[in-house]
Amino acid sequence: MSDPRQSCKGHLNNLKTWRNHVRVRRLCRNFVLPNNKLREFMNRMTSCIDEGLGKETHPKATIKCWQTYVQDMPTGNEKGQFLALDLGGSNFRVLKLDLGENQYFKMSQETYECSKELMNGTGTILFDYIANCLNNFVTAQGIKTNSQLPLGFTFSFPMSQSSINSGELVRWTKGFTCDGVVNQDVVQLLTKSIKNIPDLNIHICSILNDTVGTLMSCAWLNPKTRIGLIVGTGCNCCYVEKVKNIQLYSGDQTKEEMVINLEWGAYGDNNELEDFHTKYDKVVDENSENRGQQIFEKMISGMYLGELLRLVLLDMIDKELIFDGTKPSMLNTPQSLTSDVLSLIENDPPGTYPGTRKFLQKIGVANPTDGDCMNVRYATECISRRSAYLVAAGLSAILNKMNEKDVIIGVDGSVYKYHPFYHNLLMDKISELVNSGIKFGILLSEDGSGRGAAVLASAVCPDG
Repeated sequence: MSDPRQSCKGHLNNLKTWRNHVRVRRLCRNFVLPNNKLREFMNRMTSCIDEGLGKETHPKATIKCWQTYVQDMPTGNEKGQFLALDLGGSNFRVLKLDLGENQYFKMSQETYECSKELMNGTGTILFDYIANCLNNFVTAQGIKTNSQLPLGFTFSFPMSQSSINSGELVRWTKGFTCDGVVNQDVVQLLTKSIKNIPDLNIHICSILNDTVGTLMSCAWLNPKTRIGLIVGTGCNCCYVEKVKNIQLYSGDQTKEEMVINLEWGAYGDNNELEDFHTKYDKVVDENSENRGQQIFEKMISGMYLGELLRLVLLDMIDKELIFDGTKPSMLNTPQSLTSDVLSLIENDPPGTYPGTRKFLQKIGVANPTDGDCMNVRYATECISRRSAYLVAAGLSAILNKMNEKDVIIGVDGSVYKYHPFYHNLLMDKISELVNSGIKFGILLSEDGSGRGAAVLASAVCPDG
């Protein structure tokens, strides 16, 4: 990634441009986090993880460290035919996956839209709709059978598990508010809807979230994978913990490890991140459907990065630092900017602004100056860099806690995949923050929520 200061050269040739840029830097200063601040963040996160793992402290912990009951890592030789369902946003997918020896993998899939009405209606209507989509898919694939089809269910919302094929929804996130689902076992709810369809023989043999799917998918390729991370619409992380450190665990004592679903998006819900919060973060939270919740996620994930940029741009306009104080009407609409805008802007070569100008013209700025473009890019870089650095600090805290010598981090999600510098920012900052002697690498997940679900299903239903 270019140093933001480098992209300023050549455009500070008049006093007004210089003064405006100095004021923009001051306006964005709370997004800039030095390493001493990031280490304080790490210390607090480590304490919150310890609380989540503790028997007495778990109820009040913000990072819940949910048990997943995933205790067997893949070998790469899993085989069979499996279905996977991936529900975690405004679209969901149904997949058919064939696994074979020597990491053989073949996949077919269909994506289905989950409308606002479905996302905010009743749970019964939502799961009936999903069951109908499953039925349409298996019919189209020609795999309807009298024997049960094993399915791995990727459910990317906070849930409390008591087994590998049960999960009670703790709370909805990502815009979902369906009635009758919180505190209910979503596997049972979907199974009930499936049973209402004649001749649909599907057995949900495992439930997992997308971070666990990412970990499993990457571990299927590289057995050193011990952490799974999603940085997309939302953000979450899981890792392999020793059973002896999980005080609430009372299951099979013959296995030494279990994957822990951190649900770290809730970090900060007890004001642990108050001094990291900018005034823009506070507005994002106040205007959200889950006010006071998922504080960390709202600072770093794709669902909120565009809105943060919109608020910063409005502030810059109000202070007449860009566009001569003229406000494009589009910026008055909340959520009008999406996270892909940040990637578009930062894809511009330093000192040139084709993507930035394209974005500004789209929102109604006809003739932006180079100074306007420079300041918009600087604000964008500050927002995305903060996201990457906070994620890197979280990963460093986990790596230090695990204290293993060689760890692969499996990563998926649109922000990580499509932002031009996110990977490099993570690698560089983790290298600065992690304890000496710990080697790490990052592996992009190839459809973790699909293949990972199939890999896990194969461990539970090996005769698929």
